[in-house]
Amino acid sequence: MSEVIELNDEVLEDEEADMPSLRHSGFETFVELSLDASEIDLSRFKLKAKDELVPDVCVYTGPPPTFDEDVDDDLLKVSQMPDLAIEVLSPSQSVSSLVRKIKAYFALNVKSCWLVMPSVEVINVYSQNDKRTFDMNDTEVVDEVIDIRLPIQKIFRRHSKETHP
Repeated sequence: MSEVIELNDEVLEDEEADMPSLRHSGFETFVELSLDASEIDLSRFKLKAKDELVPDVCVYTGPPPTFDEDVDDDLLKVSQMPDLAIEVLSPSQSVSSLVRKIKAYFALNVKSCWLVMPSVEVINVYSQNDKRTFDMNDTEVVDEVIDIRLPIQKIFRRHSKETHP
């Protein structure tokens, strides 16, 4: 009987080693998540916001912000900063306003920021000390800070004129 128990323990250990977990599942993304920026003065970045910033996309490489699923109230703002904040330039925004916002993200300890400019199919990847620019002449967008490599063609999906006249 002790052999069976040992075998079962061994099998259990092997199963536990291969079980997926939050840390092994990759990235958690959130769209338009309100970040609590009350710890810094946003006016120094010439931003109109008072105590929150809302990136277009937030990416967490570890456990995402926690909330109690049993409570009916949702979180209005999260204090856990994402590892990556992504801003997508819209026609009504200026590049300089989004760069100021990116500087504020770094002041809040966000590790990496992307500025996506769909109209010119360009992505600027910012870290605390660097900026790299990727366009359709590149095969992929590389963010070395959080170890992401994405084919740029998948980010800017081109639709042929045959499928969309």
